[in-house]
Amino acid sequence: MRIETLIPFGIVIRRMAWLLVAMMAMSAPARANEIAPFVGSYVGSAELVDADGTVTPRDMSVQIAEADEGFNVSWTTTTYKEGGRIKEQTYSLDFLPSPREGIYSAAMKRNVFGHAVQLDPMKGEPFVWGRIIGDTLTIYSLFIAEDGGYELQQYDRTLADGGLQLSFTRIRNGEKARSVETFLRRE
Repeated sequence: MRIETLIPFGIVIRRMAWLLVAMMAMSAPARANEIAPFVGSYVGSAELVDADGTVTPRDMSVQIAEADEGFNVSWTTTTYKEGGRIKEQTYSLDFLPSPREGIYSAAMKRNVFGHAVQLDPMKGEPFVWGRIIGDTLTIYSLFIAEDGGYELQQYDRTLADGGLQLSFTRIRNGEKARSVETFLRRE
């Protein structure tokens, strides 16, 4: 082997480092843009169906926005109860990319170092994550009950002409407890 054909080790390391930086730069925008088609505000109404067949009318809205490192999903449900009572609930969650493509962890609190982390389901807190597959953004919430049972909520928001098709299901210990299907139009 001729000495002129050898590339100094330092040059090889520098070239590899630049290649790694270039690959990371090319993949970051692709991941960040996964949420782009979903960004917007949506509104609609639905009839929530409980396992016993009880139907409750609801108004719904959702806002999906890009955030610094991931995205935010905020939603409000207004439930109309018997006797004219109205109950409104609002939730807002930030999601950050995980090491697995298309899967996002919920950043629900800050640890002692100021980093966003997930809640602890063993303390009765929800474990929340999201994923994007094709034209569907899904958010899952897992709750572990005091007796060790569980509740899993699944929100599928699928892109549709003029808005989102929402499909919500709540499962308790393997049994469907509640569901709703509706169209939310883009504002």
